[in-house]
Amino acid sequence: GGSGKSTLCINLSVAARDLGRSVCILEMDRQATVSDWAEHRRGEGPEVAQVEANQLEAVVGRLKGSGYDYVFIDTPGVDSPGTLAAIRAADLCVVPCRPTPADLRAFKPTLAAIYRLEKRFAFVLNQTPPRSYRVRDAAEGLAVLGVLPDVNIVLRNDFQDAVGLGKGVTALNPGGQA
Repeated sequence: GGSGKSTLCINLSVAARDLGRSVCILEMDRQATVSDWAEHRRGEGPEVAQVEANQLEAVVGRLKGSGYDYVFIDTPGVDSPGTLAAIRAADLCVVPCRPTPADLRAFKPTLAAIYRLEKRFAFVLNQTPPRSYRVRDAAEGLAVLGVLPDVNIVLRNDFQDAVGLGKGVTALNPGGQA
């Protein structure tokens, strides 16, 4: 929890829409950050639906022929049947991780499930300080596990402000550093 899964999901979906892609977000997190964000968008899309773990396989199956270019699944911040169902349904698992020792330990059950299910994945070092040894240390910690972060997203207020206003960071501040 707190690694920025919902914020990353929201901003990836908005970026895909900005490129003309059709997008749907399935939200499995009871915190409902994505649903709250969608309410503030006033119908601008993407479509957002709350989904329970036991519904996910059927919903994803129905969406395969629906014409969506991308279906993003926002998972809960705990190792749960919902997280496992999302990994099972995914073509690509994006794993955000803050550059802290606690976060580097917390994703291990998720990584184990990804390996067990033989899924493609990418790590994202998220909410990183602009300049800090922590980013280097976190990247080295991931390298020990045989994985490297694919991207580094610096902590910027624009991310939180955009979510609070029902926007993506690209709409809030198109020329900003975020």
